[in-house]
Amino acid sequence: MIENMFDYARAYARNIGWVTREEQQRLRTGRVAIAGLGGVGGAHLLTLARLGVGTFNVADFDVFDVPNFNRQAGAGLGTVGRPKVEVLTALARDINPELDIRAFPEGVRVDAPEDFLAGADVYVDGLDFFAFEARAAVFAACARLGIPAVTAAPLGMGVAWLNFLPGAMSFEDYFRWGDRPDDEKALRFMVGLAPAGLHRGYLVDPSSVNLAARRGPSTVMACQLCAGVAATEALKLLLGRGTVHAAPVGMQFDPFRNRMARTWRPFGNAHPLQRLTLAAARRQLRRMRAAS
Repeated sequence: MIENMFDYARAYARNIGWVTREEQQRLRTGRVAIAGLGGVGGAHLLTLARLGVGTFNVADFDVFDVPNFNRQAGAGLGTVGRPKVEVLTALARDINPELDIRAFPEGVRVDAPEDFLAGADVYVDGLDFFAFEARAAVFAACARLGIPAVTAAPLGMGVAWLNFLPGAMSFEDYFRWGDRPDDEKALRFMVGLAPAGLHRGYLVDPSSVNLAARRGPSTVMACQLCAGVAATEALKLLLGRGTVHAAPVGMQFDPFRNRMARTWRPFGNAHPLQRLTLAAARRQLRRMRAAS
């Protein structure tokens, strides 16, 4: 009976004004793929569902646990041990029971990311920071299939984001991971995501960053900002309205620092400034390991 109360036009009426009724219908039929439903991915799904996006592909193999409570949508005592795909899909359908959601509870198959991306108009990255193999595979598949891809990273109490668009610079050309060790990939990902480094000045406990243990600090404010940014970029891509900057242009907003930065790094991590920053990051990592 409650489901019978749902009416799409009424549910999303307050969007009208910032989008037209015709554009709202385009959002309704747009398909967004989200890999990872953790800190940022779960917030992406719920934000896009509230925007009125009507179809999704979602993938995550993980279950909720207590350390997720500080930042992840859907995490609480009632969901500990439950699959994130199951919980987030139910929450999204509670917003819009008409949603078409293709769920991949085993996560993205690295050897066949095209299955996960089938039919997608936009890909929004929600993978764990350290999911190097899966992330490289999905972004490479997006480039092959001509699917625009958005990644928004929670850094400190802010957000940094990059867009990889068809015909523009690819994820690999920007980050230049290649077959490098995971520690080097992590450094390259972190430095490449936020060349301005607005978040670096207020990390009060460096020991909280442990690349070997694949652990780092994260805040709910940053995750929520990521969802707002990623949903806005997805909206622009789905509607074909508004400027979407492609890598090597990047953006970072840090409300703790009251600062916004726009960066441009031709050649990505091969840019001279990036090389210097990477060298400094490697020295800092060595010092942290020596002190531990």
